[in-house]
Amino acid sequence: MALYHLINRGFIRIMYGVVASGKEARIYWAESEKGDIAVKIFLVLTAEFRKGRLKYIEGDPRFKKVSKDIKDLVKIWCSKEYRNMLKAYEAGVRVPKPYAYKDNVLVMEFIDSGERGKPAPLIKDVPPEDPNKAFDEIKEYLRRLYAEANLIHADLSEYNIMNKDEELVIIDWGSAVHRNHPHAGEFLLRDIKNIFNFFSRLGVKTEEPEEFYSELIKL
Repeated sequence: MALYHLINRGFIRIMYGVVASGKEARIYWAESEKGDIAVKIFLVLTAEFRKGRLKYIEGDPRFKKVSKDIKDLVKIWCSKEYRNMLKAYEAGVRVPKPYAYKDNVLVMEFIDSGERGKPAPLIKDVPPEDPNKAFDEIKEYLRRLYAEANLIHADLSEYNIMNKDEELVIIDWGSAVHRNHPHAGEFLLRDIKNIFNFFSRLGVKTEEPEEFYSELIKL
């Protein structure tokens, strides 16, 4: 079993409770020898999962063969999230540091709120105190992600950015695609529009999303 494999390899020492739960995965607060960690367990789901996620896998040059088996697809999605997070982290984008994965289990840094076992809030719930600074920071992350990591998050919004004491942390990387993906342009512009719309509601004067999009694709 994947969880026991990661425990035996020393990545997990103690599992505590669930801190977030959705249709596709549950995230647990856990502990390793070095401190607190998050353990994300992807659920083996129905054909609905396959239908909703295939467009983010098919066409990605890193995943040329896609299994029709749902269990295999969930494992691919887990490995995809780990690899995306690692590339983003190496490009200097603030993400939960990924530590390891096995099958449908992903181990990563636990982003807390300052209280052990309590995740940091999302920016939709606790907006940054300086929206202009935060907006510029996210734009720089988008540049690094596209130019250095060759990635597009493809699901970026205020629902996927945490606010850890005014440090913004981007989460949920399973949907991220290579910049050569056939739908890359569509996903990139959608990410930009989501972010620009959110920060404009906070009073930030943003350029047109299409202007920033044009800047990015020249990198």
